[in-house]
Amino acid sequence: MLGLTLALRCADQGFKVTLFESAQEIGGLASVWQIGDLTWDRHYHVTLLSDLHTRRIARDLGIEDEFEWVETKTGFYTDGRLVSMSNTLEFLSFPPLDLISKFRLGMTILYASKVSDWRKLEQIPVEKWLTRLSGKRTFEKIWKPLLRAKLGEAYRDSSAAFIWASIQRMYAARHSGMKKEMFGYIRGGYKRLLNRFEEVLSEKGVEIKLGSRIVSIEPEESGKVKVIEPESIRHFDQVVLTCSATVASRLVPGLEPDEIKRLSGVRYQGIVCASMLLKRPISEYYVTNITDETPFTGIIEMSALVDRSEFGGLSLVYLPKYIAPDDKMFEQSDEEIREHFLSGVETMYPAFDRGDVVGFKVSKVREVFPIPVLNYSQMVPEIRTSIPNLFVINSSQITNGTLNVNETVQIAERAFHSVLIEIE
Repeated sequence: MLGLTLALRCADQGFKVTLFESAQEIGGLASVWQIGDLTWDRHYHVTLLSDLHTRRIARDLGIEDEFEWVETKTGFYTDGRLVSMSNTLEFLSFPPLDLISKFRLGMTILYASKVSDWRKLEQIPVEKWLTRLSGKRTFEKIWKPLLRAKLGEAYRDSSAAFIWASIQRMYAARHSGMKKEMFGYIRGGYKRLLNRFEEVLSEKGVEIKLGSRIVSIEPEESGKVKVIEPESIRHFDQVVLTCSATVASRLVPGLEPDEIKRLSGVRYQGIVCASMLLKRPISEYYVTNITDETPFTGIIEMSALVDRSEFGGLSLVYLPKYIAPDDKMFEQSDEEIREHFLSGVETMYPAFDRGDVVGFKVSKVREVFPIPVLNYSQMVPEIRTSIPNLFVINSSQITNGTLNVNETVQIAERAFHSVLIEIE
């Protein structure tokens, strides 16, 4: 989405743009795939009313009126049972916490929503900060599972700025016109968005090269930049890399040692995410947070958000597990992961029947988003590199937010207006 957004803005500015994509389809982490007879998002996505950058892109592509907005429910699986936590009354009756703990939790969220100086928070470990504000039990029963759902065990090395950014995003959603969290999706899913993106870029003369894995990028004496593919070499006035920082460090050996160290030093979090297509839903909750030990770190019941007619009357469920890039789970077969995950679903939902599984597919991505370690903003790679006319723009430059489509588009917009638009 970052590369697509940049390509669109550059084409609008009059640049002749070539977009290189190593995969056989556009979209990256927002790409789609087929599960059973359904073509839908490879990973789960949701748009908030406050996600103005995503909505602007949809508007510029002419499909903003294709959003559907839904009020969803949230569940917690804790101490071996499923409970709802979708409104104030359910929050007050939430079994694992006593009244004082609930009060401290509420005050923590309120306090975080008022904090404006995130740079101080990135100097504090998130566990230390949340435990001090909310208490040990609240951290173990609420905050820890929420952190593990996104960061895996890497939450131990993360700063308080991460949870601050998460709270800020959700708070913004509540203050975007409605006093409740309305979640949105585009009819047809990201397939519709990406198809439209491809149409618009083609109309604007953008060349899209799929299945193009770049071997190396090198500067030329003329000031141009050489892009080397396995069987061809092309020359460009400017090149923008939107791949991960670690990949960028390997693609451009001519960078200064300090630049390569900074790029290769970005620590990423990976994901194993299963898509499960079922004959019927397993719960009424869009998100089920999990405090117990299970094979996955959360459950996303997409059909609690998306009308099931989009899925041919079926139900789509995502089972994510965020892990380190070197985790052994990446070496497991899809069948091993399927068995492990389905056993976990059976434990949580006694009524679950494997006969209801119409499709099951596993996505593995080793580098999804940078871990917001302590003092992360001081380690962020620069957009401009030491090589003239070569730029690196990617999610590692998100310093006061969390990775989502809106944040990714915002990075692209900000970089375009602050750096690329200056190029003659």
